[in-house]
Amino acid sequence: MKTSVQRTAFPWQLRRAALSAVVVVVVIALGLWYFRSSDTRLTMVPKILAPFPAGHSHRLPKTPRSVVIVVEENKSYKQIFGDADSSPYLNALAKEGAVFTRSFGVAHPSQPNYFAMFSGQTNKNGDSCSVREIARDADNLGAELLAAHRIFRAYVEDLPRPGFTGCSSGQYARKHAPWTHFTNVPAQDAVPFSELTSYDTLPDVAFVIPNLVHDMHSASIESGDAWLHDHIAPLVVWAKGHNALVVITWDESSSPVTNHIPTLFVGPMVKPGRYDEVISHSNLLRTVEDLFGLRHAGSAATASPILDCWTSSAATAIEVRHGVRRFAWGKVRDLTVVKLAANLNR
Repeated sequence: MKTSVQRTAFPWQLRRAALSAVVVVVVIALGLWYFRSSDTRLTMVPKILAPFPAGHSHRLPKTPRSVVIVVEENKSYKQIFGDADSSPYLNALAKEGAVFTRSFGVAHPSQPNYFAMFSGQTNKNGDSCSVREIARDADNLGAELLAAHRIFRAYVEDLPRPGFTGCSSGQYARKHAPWTHFTNVPAQDAVPFSELTSYDTLPDVAFVIPNLVHDMHSASIESGDAWLHDHIAPLVVWAKGHNALVVITWDESSSPVTNHIPTLFVGPMVKPGRYDEVISHSNLLRTVEDLFGLRHAGSAATASPILDCWTSSAATAIEVRHGVRRFAWGKVRDLTVVKLAANLNR
């Protein structure tokens, strides 16, 4: 009797095993399709702050001496701020700054997120070196700064030489350097990270791009955290004494669905704490543009600046009315005068 039962059950076991194998193959195939690097997959942000209404008063800091944006790679909020053992420096730094608990990337894979941060646009062909769908003379943060007679610089680890526009070199990848795409940003504005020898030479806005090992892309969180401790901790100390803002953020999350990323602000104008304001790369771009009185590129034009993490002593009330700023004392000034006022506030 037992033998008969085993013979009857055996075909069902085969069917279950075959079905399980098919499911595994389908899941792997779907994963390979979804995570292919040649196409952009936009991700949903749970709740984007509505554009702030015209005439409503907002508080932003006075124009900082410098804003430095450090971009890390492919880690979720929980992987960084939910695991202090793997990232002790970042978790210690979080106690000194503003941690955004609801910060999100806008796409997979990496490159569209960098373009969103820099130009408010996303390319359609993923990590491809030759970018499609974004005009080479489109508005972007670097060009806006130059038009305002300010200085932009990108400090890129493993960049072989200033102005290099190749697709890769060692642990450098052009997909993490969106400024190389634009003709209205001089190629020489991108320099090797090793050229950042004095913080006193920092420009108005700088990006710091670690290489593929130190940005957590191709190595552990621990190694990336150690690099930040060695290379960014001294910058943070300098920033606190020089009215500079340091931003550490990630391009995208390791989670394909939520794209929930860590973002941290540190500086003398920042009120430490955890903030549940929903932000994306567009909000970060808008905030930097507003801090320097710039025009707005791409999606930043309809995004809200980040408003709730600033100390009251650093804040200045402003109003926004259809692209013109109204200062708290009520006199409307055009964008040219706003730039002058920003210079005086430094």
